[in-house]
Amino acid sequence: MGLFWAKIVFACEMIATISAIAISFALIIFVFVLLPVLRAQDGPLDKSEPKGITVDEVVKRFAAKEKEFQTARDLYTFRQDVKVQTLEGDTPDGGEYRQVFDVSFDDKGHKVRTVVFAPQSTLVRVGMTTEDFDDIENRLPFVLTSDEIGEYDILYIGQQKQDELSTYVFDIAPKQIVGKKRYFQGRIWVDDHDFQIVKTFGKTVPDIKKKKNNENLFPKFTTWREQIDGKYWFPTYTRAEDTLKFSIGDVKIREIIKYTNYQRFGSKVTITYQGEEVKKSDQKQPPPDDKPQEKPQ
Repeated sequence: MGLFWAKIVFACEMIATISAIAISFALIIFVFVLLPVLRAQDGPLDKSEPKGITVDEVVKRFAAKEKEFQTARDLYTFRQDVKVQTLEGDTPDGGEYRQVFDVSFDDKGHKVRTVVFAPQSTLVRVGMTTEDFDDIENRLPFVLTSDEIGEYDILYIGQQKQDELSTYVFDIAPKQIVGKKRYFQGRIWVDDHDFQIVKTFGKTVPDIKKKKNNENLFPKFTTWREQIDGKYWFPTYTRAEDTLKFSIGDVKIREIIKYTNYQRFGSKVTITYQGEEVKKSDQKQPPPDDKPQEKPQ
């Protein structure tokens, strides 16, 4: 996030009775506080070695499977919904970036990106940078393939339950930062049956600090995957809530990215939005509803 300071003024307006407000607050607490906590509950960490397979073999198998998944994901259409907010405490302060777009294919099989909703950004305390957009598209849905495995130090941590899944847990970090290339640093959970990443927690590195008023910092995030087609685990939800410590002050931000409507290219795919077909030139649609059921259960 690039830093741009300005005074933020916003007003609160009474829109319902006291009882309705109380119900709304209860729903907000459940959606933004309780659901992430419930989703983040992990089983105890078992630090014993894998049974019937070596750690090196686990790494080789999941790297090969991730390579296969990366190739397969390039053949799927999907919708990506991005929301970035600045916060005061735990409450949005009115600064928000929002974009919803579809990744699909034209009639010649070329991948295209169609924006279906993109209101004017109201962010003033931070600004979206080229690195932010690149991270959202390529590193928050993190994939670690056999092509990239040699760039990382990989430390086996143990085994842990993720909901009903049994997973191997690894901490990873880049061996070195090469040029302007960006990397992931953090923890991954690998399903012990399908040998694919099912959860990621960490951040993109490095932060960029050129001078006091030109800093580009990046939040810690968690990405969850779900098995979409009975074979591959696709990223479906990313959440970041972190305080970026700029040299002239802290800024707390929240990012929520949703990945939906995965369909393999080749099936009949019509891009629709709230029941209506989306045209390439259609840049302004009403915003999607943020329904609690869209969050990971």
